[in-house]
Amino acid sequence: MLGPRRAAASGASARNGRYSYCKPCHNARGKETAQRLYGGTREYHLRRRYGVGEKEFQELLAEQGGVCAICGGADPQHLDHDHRTGWVRGILCFNCNGGLGQFRDSPMRLARAITYLRGTTWQRALIHPGVYQMCSRTRGRPPSRRF
Repeated sequence: MLGPRRAAASGASARNGRYSYCKPCHNARGKETAQRLYGGTREYHLRRRYGVGEKEFQELLAEQGGVCAICGGADPQHLDHDHRTGWVRGILCFNCNGGLGQFRDSPMRLARAITYLRGTTWQRALIHPGVYQMCSRTRGRPPSRRF
C-alpha cells in the first residue's frame, strides 16, 4: 500500500517530500514496533512520557486504593505529573486531571477558585414584575431600588 502522501518539509523522509508508506501502513508499523519492543502502545506511552511502565502505574493505583487521588472516583486512568519537574504525582480521573490542567497546576489559582466558590452565592432578585437581576450577597452591588 504505497501512497503519495505529502509531508511537512521538516518531517519528509524523501527528497520529493513524500513518505514511502500510506498513513494506515505507517500506523500499523508503529503499533507493531511498540508491541514488539514495549509490549504495547500504553507501555510505550508511559515509558516515553513519564518514565514509568504499566507495572509501576498499577502499583501506584493500588497504593491509592484504586481510586482517583483527588475525588475518589473509580477507575482513574490518567497519570498526573508536575509539568515543571516532570515527577509523577498520582493517578487521576479524566475530570480531575483536566481541571488541574485548566488551572495550570497553580496552587494560587486553585485557592482563588475555592475562595470564589465559598464566598459567592448568586440569587435572582425581582427588580420589576417579570424582570429579574442576578445579584450576590457577598459580591457586587444590590439591585437598584428605582424599580
